[in-house]
Amino acid sequence: MNISITHATELKTKPTREEEASLGFGQRFSDHMFMMNYDNGEWHDARIVPYQRLSLDPACSVLHYAQEIFEGLKAYRTDDDRILMFRAKDNAQRLNDSARRLCMPEIDVDFNYEAMRKLVQLERDWVPHNPGTSLYLRPTMIGTEEALGVHAAKSYLYYIICAPSGAYYKAGLAPIRIRVEDKYVRAVRGGTGSAKTGGNYACSILAGAEAAKEGYSQVLWLDGEHLKYVQEVGAMNMMFLIDGKLITAPLQDTILPGITRRSVMTLAREMGIEVEERPLSVDELIAAGENGSLQEAFGTGTAAVVSPVGELAYRDKHIFIGDKSVNDGIGELTMKLYNTLTGLQWGRIEDTHGWVTDIDKD
Repeated sequence: MNISITHATELKTKPTREEEASLGFGQRFSDHMFMMNYDNGEWHDARIVPYQRLSLDPACSVLHYAQEIFEGLKAYRTDDDRILMFRAKDNAQRLNDSARRLCMPEIDVDFNYEAMRKLVQLERDWVPHNPGTSLYLRPTMIGTEEALGVHAAKSYLYYIICAPSGAYYKAGLAPIRIRVEDKYVRAVRGGTGSAKTGGNYACSILAGAEAAKEGYSQVLWLDGEHLKYVQEVGAMNMMFLIDGKLITAPLQDTILPGITRRSVMTLAREMGIEVEERPLSVDELIAAGENGSLQEAFGTGTAAVVSPVGELAYRDKHIFIGDKSVNDGIGELTMKLYNTLTGLQWGRIEDTHGWVTDIDKD
């Protein structure tokens, strides 16, 4: 399937170098987007067009039955002005994993990667220059059948939009405060927790809003069955360095299989750190914080990359992690992983894993 290109006739004003420092995340969008449609059992009309509003019928299936999935990945500008994408094919594969769970059509991984590449090539001037900035890509698939009734839609729209973005957290790489959530749950066994679908995020908003009122950046979810085992936070997988071992929840149908998570685990093992994927109870975690064996805690995700945690709150207990007088409280391993991962993403460190692709090379 060929990808047609229609160029925008009226271009938006791109952020200046000075404005790049305060871009925020997902607030501005580039001139073009990729779109294609699915009907009668096949994808068709692949096209890059001017960024535009969508026109949906009020009976559109996504609005009533939430058949929606998405991805998130980034393109980076190197010091020598090349544009790199990080693990884009892994995102394309994960989109298909989500599609299967939501009973939606899959997209050929190589074609999806090519669609991303061509779009970023066209929008390369939107990739910011300042350190820590990137062009965020949001591939999205929605059901578009214009009929009511609980069943898999017969038609779909797939599109990709681009947002020049700065740091996910306004404070930059600084330890955040997290509250352990013991009332609401994000996902349950047999549900859609491992799919990247909007419903998973919608159900997390209330708990996040309540935590924000108390000054917390995120909530740490517990399992939906026992409210006992640590899962992940709203926008990131979680990792804990306890007695020199990096521990993270095992992948189940309640955990999103994070691509940054997978990358961090690989890098940590290469650094000689033992990595354990195992159930970690909140009681064990809090006990480790109280006896000093919890050395570091951080989240991993495309948007934030690596986000250090400085405080964990659980009921009436508050666990403080890290020494603020040393590296602003950011743990040594956390900082090393962040520097290594971003070094790979911005092309400053040699990629020996095949994770980084240059958009100008086939």
